[in-house]
Amino acid sequence: MIVLLLGGACSGKSLVAEQLAAALPPPVTYLATAVVDEADADHAERVAAHRHRRDPAWTTIEVGGDLAAALATTAGSALVESLGTWVTARWAEEPVDLSPSVAELCAALQTRAGDTVVVSEEVGLGVHPSSEAGRRFREALGAVNLAVAAVADDVHLVVAGRLLLLQRPEVDP
Repeated sequence: MIVLLLGGACSGKSLVAEQLAAALPPPVTYLATAVVDEADADHAERVAAHRHRRDPAWTTIEVGGDLAAALATTAGSALVESLGTWVTARWAEEPVDLSPSVAELCAALQTRAGDTVVVSEEVGLGVHPSSEAGRRFREALGAVNLAVAAVADDVHLVVAGRLLLLQRPEVDP
């Protein structure tokens, strides 16, 4: 089972993901894609809060941009936090074509034996980015979200900690 949780900043998506993962068969592995910059006190504080509320029985792996490889080698259930920071880690210094990485990610999600909860930022509902880099990031993450949603069993939008199940489009034959 693959569940994708989309939501805006501070929408409660991470907490919902942790609750869903806690109900999955153990062992649970938390795959963290954020590369923590200790100089960014706000980001470091947010990551610390996530770490603090995580189930101590879970294994945490800080994967950065190597998410597909980590998914392929992780047994049991997995929680991926998050695709937005994964895109950032993949770009590192400069935006690159993510198509091969997205294909690898989707293949790893589909072929792994355990259940997976994936968290991602919904970037299409926010303010139009004022910079070219922001617009490229929004487009890249939007494409990643579309690809993962296509292979997910369920996709939910999280707003204020509440879930809204998103239906697949019905296509007329």
